[in-house]
Amino acid sequence: MNELTGKVAVVVGAGCIGEGMGNGRATALTFAREGAHVVCIDRDAESNAATAAMIAAEGHAASTLVVDATDEDQVAEAVRAVVRDHGRIDVLDNNIGTAALGGVADVTPEDWRRVFAINVDSAFLTMRHVLPVMEAQGGGSVVNISSVASIRWSGVAYAAYYASKAALNHLTRTTAAEYAARHVRVNAVLPGLIKTPMVQSVAGITDAYSSEDVEEMWRTRDRQVPMGHMGDAWDVANAALFLASDRAKYVTGVELVVDGGLTLGFGKGAGS
Repeated sequence: MNELTGKVAVVVGAGCIGEGMGNGRATALTFAREGAHVVCIDRDAESNAATAAMIAAEGHAASTLVVDATDEDQVAEAVRAVVRDHGRIDVLDNNIGTAALGGVADVTPEDWRRVFAINVDSAFLTMRHVLPVMEAQGGGSVVNISSVASIRWSGVAYAAYYASKAALNHLTRTTAAEYAARHVRVNAVLPGLIKTPMVQSVAGITDAYSSEDVEEMWRTRDRQVPMGHMGDAWDVANAALFLASDRAKYVTGVELVVDGGLTLGFGKGAGS
């Protein structure tokens, strides 16, 4: 449909933990299919390159930068490189995230700080350096990937994840208000139960679901959704595409829930 033709889109977290299709990889592919030149950013060089290769194999344009998005110097240099090579940044998609099991009395301070650094600091740093570029060029769109765990208890105790994603939501809202008159839109996508490699990578996650293995956990998560099944990475990517595109030109500061009805209150709950 060429929703992003002629635009430069930066996807932070374009790689994928393990095999399969994570939200960032699906978003990078979706943006490329819609005509954008996609700059794939990830700290995992091999996985990042694999995403770019998938894009190239379909005949679309992509480039890669290996960046730790929690390191401001690396983020600043990456933004300078994108502007130098492509002249502009029209879309910024912040898609990295992690979780650590444990409630307030159980999660370690080290894990708390690590989760906040990855889930919140990375978005702060990328926006800190990209927003002036967007303002100077006359506009742009930022899409931050949050979670329904930012607005409700999920049935799993991971306090750092809840708090960090809630912080990301409010950072999104307040930045949207600050930049609305500057023609820069800032929105968030709140996925519900999404079947991605990142979910099963969380240490102890199957135990948290009282499941013997990953497949049993997937079945449990399916049953918790009113629609009867989890979403996939393409559901998140399509929501990000809408917010990135001109179809959402009058939309800013929203939290777009993509959860199969989970937050309606019918499911037993569990965060993405």
